[in-house]
Amino acid sequence: MRPAASSPSPARPASARPPSSPKCAAAPSPAPAPSSPHAAANRNRGSPSTSPASSSSPSSPAAPRPSCAPRSAAGTPSSAPPSACAPPNRAPRPTRRGCATGSTGCSPTSPSNAPPSSSSSTTPTGPTPESLGWLAAFAPRAEHLPLLLVTAYRPDELPAHAEAFRTLPGRAGRRPLSLAPLTEAAVATLVRETVGTHAEDAFCHEAWAVTTGNPFEAVELTAKVRAHGITPVESSAPLLHDLAAAQRGSGLVTRLQSLGPSTVRFAWACAVLGTAIPRQIAARVAGVGAEEAADATWRLRDARILSAPPADAEDEATGLEFVHPLIATAIYRAIPDALRVALHGKAAVAVVDAGLGSSAAARHLLETHPENDPWVVRTLREAAAENLRAGAPEAARRQLARALQEPPDFGERAAVLYELGCASLLTEPATTVNHLRAALAEPFDDPALRQGIVIRLAQVLAHSDHLRAASELLAAEIARAHDPRVRLRLQSEQFMWDAFDAAEPDSPARSRRLAKLADRLAGRDLTERYVIGLRAWDACLRGEPREVSLHHAGRVLEQPFSWAHEDRGFEVPVLAAMVHMYADLPGRAEELFEAGTAEFERMGWHGAHLSFAYSLRAYLRHRRGRLTEAEELARAGLRLAERVGRRTPVHWYAITILITTLLGRGRTEEAWQLAREHEYGEPFPAAVVFPDSQTVYAELLLAAGDRKAAAVELEAVDRRLSPRGIQNPAWCPWRLLLARAVAPEDPARARTLADEALQRARAYGAPSAIGQALRVSAEVAPPERRAALLTEAVTHLEDSPAAHELARALAALGTELRDPDLLTRARLTARTCGADALEADTAQALTAFARGAS
Repeated sequence: MRPAASSPSPARPASARPPSSPKCAAAPSPAPAPSSPHAAANRNRGSPSTSPASSSSPSSPAAPRPSCAPRSAAGTPSSAPPSACAPPNRAPRPTRRGCATGSTGCSPTSPSNAPPSSSSSTTPTGPTPESLGWLAAFAPRAEHLPLLLVTAYRPDELPAHAEAFRTLPGRAGRRPLSLAPLTEAAVATLVRETVGTHAEDAFCHEAWAVTTGNPFEAVELTAKVRAHGITPVESSAPLLHDLAAAQRGSGLVTRLQSLGPSTVRFAWACAVLGTAIPRQIAARVAGVGAEEAADATWRLRDARILSAPPADAEDEATGLEFVHPLIATAIYRAIPDALRVALHGKAAVAVVDAGLGSSAAARHLLETHPENDPWVVRTLREAAAENLRAGAPEAARRQLARALQEPPDFGERAAVLYELGCASLLTEPATTVNHLRAALAEPFDDPALRQGIVIRLAQVLAHSDHLRAASELLAAEIARAHDPRVRLRLQSEQFMWDAFDAAEPDSPARSRRLAKLADRLAGRDLTERYVIGLRAWDACLRGEPREVSLHHAGRVLEQPFSWAHEDRGFEVPVLAAMVHMYADLPGRAEELFEAGTAEFERMGWHGAHLSFAYSLRAYLRHRRGRLTEAEELARAGLRLAERVGRRTPVHWYAITILITTLLGRGRTEEAWQLAREHEYGEPFPAAVVFPDSQTVYAELLLAAGDRKAAAVELEAVDRRLSPRGIQNPAWCPWRLLLARAVAPEDPARARTLADEALQRARAYGAPSAIGQALRVSAEVAPPERRAALLTEAVTHLEDSPAAHELARALAALGTELRDPDLLTRARLTARTCGADALEADTAQALTAFARGAS
């Protein structure tokens, strides 16, 4: 026979048992008010933090209660981590910290009376920085989905690392909904439906007063009243205070201790393990036998600390659960500190031995103290590797940082530092440099590890705008390498960073070496394909016929070319895509960018990687004349770049592309304000940025009417790019801008510059580049030549994807010929592009023509 619990009670029917997890309602539109207070109480039983806003009575008194914030968010659907979704028919599982999210989606084509599909997501030990960051990043991106995202939390328990989560409601334009407590009438209805309709008003009032309308406490109190056989009359009301106190805080701990030492240890083990607790593991952590664990489980369920299992499931299948996360929190906090650390250590060993994997153990190891244990280091490294593969680099960083504290053996320390540097690559560049330099300084004898450290260090130095240091580091390592394949790999990295170095001392010589090397490589492995990809990009910059660059890019892309290869950078795959953009093949470039961006998102690379992808996709849309989309993507890229740091290469890309997009839309003042806010200007970055940052700054000056200052900047661009052999006007149209800048004072020089740019554009062969050069040539040409040049420009631009350039050429030709049909066409094209100023100018010109005709 099982030992009796401290307070014997009759068996409870299933209907009296509260659910093992709170219910969080989410619907496409607000739910109707509950038909009765009891209906509201049933929805609120789990926790105040997970109650839908619609379950609160408008007349209920306001109190410091949890917030429930519905969010809708924008972009393409994004997948949650595999562990983040529960089956559609399951309510969100409670967590120790009481934070849950739920989502409900409705298909636009489904019948209105069809039940919406739903999913829920929680974390087993409270909201981690990674889960909160994922939620905050996902929410703004699902704006156009038939989806309602509901998040619920207790404001006073939100951790310090959750600032993005705290601002979630405001970013969606919605105000957080504070959930009001149950009213006195609702508590009275709950009491009478549980213990009988004969419950007196004074008794019900006291039940409401001692629980302050908290749904969880009200449900628990009514169950205790029924279990103890208390008569619900006014004379029994004083007993409610002690009963309510026994279910929270110190009262709960005292009640637990009365169940016996082994039961207390078992409850502590369950609190350490979290949710869905396997009883065998809890017994091992608590140090009790199987029979004793079964007895403890029975006692804890009888005391309403652990919930009863579903009627159709066994403990072994579902695991043990606390009745409410507040109970789990109170018990966890009651464990003595030293003992809690020891229990986490035992739990880590137990979950690994049970086959649950290193990731499950890592959660516990993070709570332990360093003890110079090689097993701990090995387990944390394995968990970090799993997290990196799953796209959770933040979690991997925490685990590797803890492994470093253990500390690892001397021979293993360099590898841990290297892995830590890889986990923080391009997210925390300065920290990554420190980790990798420290790894390189460690005594170890592993050539492959050394090569990996050097390549990663060069990569992060380059992305921190220290390209010369990256090149010198690689040159020194090339001199040390004896294996030809290793030398080729290091040379490919050096070629790449030299190509991005705006101050490279001898760019033409490097181009010749690169061309000679690439022409004799067959592309048999990834290193050779990277060299060939760099040759394609170099040919594009130098203005060789576009067929040459496309030929080499095609050699690279004959096989899948990953943007997120674990041992490579993403730069060369990006350059292969950009070659297609400049060659007027934006469809192919879009395909490559979409695939690469999806890889970054799957890997959880939400720092510099994703910012580069968004910004460059914005530039691609800009060159296609889709300026509204370009602005949205550029702003998304800038938000991510701000996390990495200002004046880093990723920030220069983001701000440059956003400014050039705003100029294309005719919003010059807004572009200037953005430039001042981000200190855009001298000194310009050491890295090559496209579009060229100094050229865009000159374009900004030109748009503001400061021709002389623009000319000074553009002449500096000439001195910087021409010695390097960068002559392609499709990549940098500095000659065309300089021609416009000097035309009023020196028209002959302007025509010479425009003619040279046109000659180089024809040599490259992209219709968009030729059309742009013809349009500017017409702008600075004598009046008698303008119509012919503009007509040819329109012809070329009609064969190109550059819709905005076509609108500008049509507007210029329509004005020159005083042709309303051409102006109307220019206006419609400008409207489609989102070129607001150009549309307004053509509309004004059409109005003037109409007045003249009348």
